[in-house]
Amino acid sequence: MSIIEAIILGIIQGLTEFLPVSSSGHLELGTYFLGVQSEDNLLFSIILHGATACSTVVIFRKDILEIIKGIFEFEWNESTQFAAMIVLSMIPVGIVGVFFEDQIESFFGGNILLVGTMLLITALFLAFTYFNKKNEGTITFKSSFLIGLAQAIAIMPGISRSGSTISIALLLGINKEKAARFSFLMVLPPILGAMLLKTKDFLENPEIAANISGMNLSVGFLAAFVSGLLACQWMISIVKKGKLIYFAIYCGVV
Repeated sequence: MSIIEAIILGIIQGLTEFLPVSSSGHLELGTYFLGVQSEDNLLFSIILHGATACSTVVIFRKDILEIIKGIFEFEWNESTQFAAMIVLSMIPVGIVGVFFEDQIESFFGGNILLVGTMLLITALFLAFTYFNKKNEGTITFKSSFLIGLAQAIAIMPGISRSGSTISIALLLGINKEKAARFSFLMVLPPILGAMLLKTKDFLENPEIAANISGMNLSVGFLAAFVSGLLACQWMISIVKKGKLIYFAIYCGVV
């Protein structure tokens, strides 16, 4: 992988992490067509996901600080309840990540037929929201768990995490802005957790990244972070306007 290829893939990740078109699927397509397939694809993907997680922290920094502040009031307040719902939403993806790690890694090997099939599923998720016009509800413990199930399914390359979680939230009648906010914040703990585990693996066994340079990881991270900042703000606006059907068409075409 060259530095230019790392930058291109970083930009792809940054844009597609927040837009409902599957960042993991587009990374698989990108690495396939650029001819940079290797056993380090999952490591590179996690690093880029970490960059977009940092973008989320920057965009939602006020929300995150309010949640942290509310938690340390040690009361069952709105912030504490929101944090508890975030934790609840993490359970499905945590179970999948812990018990099916080897199977997950096997999906990231340039299986374009798998990516294409999963993109069709993403298109269906997004298309269903077109027929749902009532979105006045709020996040509950039940809905947060159901949204968490959608996030667990989105481990598959080609199923959009933001697309599936926001679609499920909208189909449950949740307010559009609240759906987007919850979708983007709920991904932070799993991604940061995955980054910590991969960092631990790397420190214990450095040869797992023998085929990819630190420079490529760095420039990829930076490209994903900057493009993620732009895409996150754009996506919030798109969800408010209810324009997801266009992304359903895009995913179907791809």
